[in-house]
Amino acid sequence: MTSAPSALESVIDAANRDRRGALVAYLPVGFPDFETSVAAAIAVIKAGADVLELGMPYSDPVMDGPVIQAAAVQALEGGFRTEHVFEAIRQIRAEVDAPIVVMTYWNLVMQYGVDAFARDLAAAGGNGLITPDLVPDEGAEWITAATDHELDRVFLAAPTSSDSRLDLVINSSRGFVYTVSTMGITGARADVDQAARTLADRLHAHGCTRACVGLGISTAEQVREVLDYAEGAIVGSALVKALASGGVEAVAETAAQLARGTALDATTSKEQA
Repeated sequence: MTSAPSALESVIDAANRDRRGALVAYLPVGFPDFETSVAAAIAVIKAGADVLELGMPYSDPVMDGPVIQAAAVQALEGGFRTEHVFEAIRQIRAEVDAPIVVMTYWNLVMQYGVDAFARDLAAAGGNGLITPDLVPDEGAEWITAATDHELDRVFLAAPTSSDSRLDLVINSSRGFVYTVSTMGITGARADVDQAARTLADRLHAHGCTRACVGLGISTAEQVREVLDYAEGAIVGSALVKALASGGVEAVAETAAQLARGTALDATTSKEQA
């Protein structure tokens, strides 16, 4: 990662300095419709999320669980197109100033054109990409485009990653490393796996300074637990489920509840947490 922090890195660092860590909120563009998805994204930031992760609906979302898959299907049936993510970012950016990273399967970027996607993402006010199905050793074109357009690039580390793989992921990432807590698809779980703590510890031992844990976090207690050993907690399915069942008001309340997990106790420092 670069010595000069990006905007995304600075927000994560501030959340770790002032609180337990950062809350990263995932929502798909176009669900349940475009206008509501934009309103929901703005609402979760105003409710306390530090970073917005915008998902691009895809027809074959191999990493996503049933809640997010169903949302993607609805968004695609509603006419979602790649260009909509840039318009969503512009509208969100007009209302809130939180970093926005896009989570997308690589085929969508390839179809659009890698440099063109990076150019339009930066022009809209986006901060970078999470690429779950692109590994760093196959990502030279994206790394070049991201560097040219000053975008963050977030690669994934898994519990099964070798030490050499962790080094490659850390050295190739900018913003944070997406730390996969379980081997499987997304979705809220009752317990966040011990594997997440072990993986975060390994990443830190290899020099990673911003590990954000995703897959399986759905409560403030789990956010608090994750932030004891990681710099960020990523929540998706719980927010999408709230949006599906209760609209913008419900997703804002869920985000506010989750954000309570980032707070320090009055007498507790981050080092003591």
